[in-house]
Amino acid sequence: MTAVVSAGGYQGPPELTVARAFTSWTLDLPVLAVVLLAAGLYLAGARRMRRTGGGWAPGRTAAFCGGLGVIVVATMSFLGVYQWVLFYARAVQTILLLLAAPLFLALGRPVSLVTATPRLGRRVEALVRSRPARVLTFPAVTALAVVVVGFLLYFTPWYEAGLRSDPVRELTYLALLAPGWVFFWTLLRVDPVPKAYPYLVTMWVTGTEVVGDAILGLAIMADQNLIAGEYYRALGRPWGPSLRADQVIGGGAIWLIGDLIGLPFLAVTLILMMREDEREARAVDAELDAAEAEPATTDPGPGTTGAALPWWESDPRFAGRFRRPSG
Repeated sequence: MTAVVSAGGYQGPPELTVARAFTSWTLDLPVLAVVLLAAGLYLAGARRMRRTGGGWAPGRTAAFCGGLGVIVVATMSFLGVYQWVLFYARAVQTILLLLAAPLFLALGRPVSLVTATPRLGRRVEALVRSRPARVLTFPAVTALAVVVVGFLLYFTPWYEAGLRSDPVRELTYLALLAPGWVFFWTLLRVDPVPKAYPYLVTMWVTGTEVVGDAILGLAIMADQNLIAGEYYRALGRPWGPSLRADQVIGGGAIWLIGDLIGLPFLAVTLILMMREDEREARAVDAELDAAEAEPATTDPGPGTTGAALPWWESDPRFAGRFRRPSG
C-alpha cells in the first residue's frame, strides 16, 4: 500500500476504511517463509501417516492450516499494514497470535506427527516425558506465562521497540505464539503431553486465564499514560481516533477477543471430557460383562474360607469406594 505524506509530515498508510480492511495487504517474508515451511512439513507428515496405515483425520489438517492462516491474517492483512499507526490494530494482532493461532495449531496435533517420525520420534517423546518438561508445563506455569507475556509487552519498553525494529517485531511474534501454543497443547491433551491433567483442571485454568486477559485489557484501557506515546505523537497520524481513544479501543479488543476465544476452548474441553468419561464407562462395562461371563468354578485353594471377593473390591480403581465396613 502506498504511504500517504500529509502536510504535517505524516508518512503512513491512508485512513482505514471498511474497503481497505479487506484489500490492504503487506508481505512479511520471514513470517511467510516459516508458515510455508511449517505447512510443508505438516502435510508431508500427514501424508506419511496415511501411507503407513496410521490414518490422519482431515479435521486435524484443517485445524493446523487454519492456525497458520490466522498467523498470516494477523501479520500480513490490514492488521500488519496498520500495526505501525493504530494501537488497536496491533492489539488485535497480539491476541490473535497469543491465543487464536496457538489454539488451532494445537488442535492439529503436530506433536503426534513428529513422534511418529522414525528418526526424531523417540527423541521428541523422551523430551516430552522429561522432568523439566513436566515442570515447565504445569498448568499454573503455562497460564501465568500467557498472561505475563501480555503485561510485559505493553508495560515495558518492549512494545515501542517492536514498532521501531523489524527484528524485535519478528521475535515478538514468536514470543506470543510460543506460550500460547504450550498452554493449549498441554491442556487439550490431544497430543502426547508431559503429564495428563484432568480436564476439570483445564477448565479451571482456562477460566483463570480468561480473567487474566480481561485484567490486561482493563489495565490498558485505564492507563492514563499513553503506551509508546512518544512514538505515536511523532507519527502525527491525521485521521482516525485520538491517541487516547485508540488505546482504549485496543484494550477493549484484547478483553473481548480473549473472552471470545476462551469460550470455544472451554466448549472443546467439555466435549473432550465427556468423551473421556464415555470411554471409561465403556471400559468398566466391558470388564463387568467379562466378569459375569466367567464360570464360577475357580478353586479358592486350601485354607481359604468363604466366597471369593467380587472383582471391584480387588480393583485398585474401585476398592476404596466399595470396601466393606470393618467389624
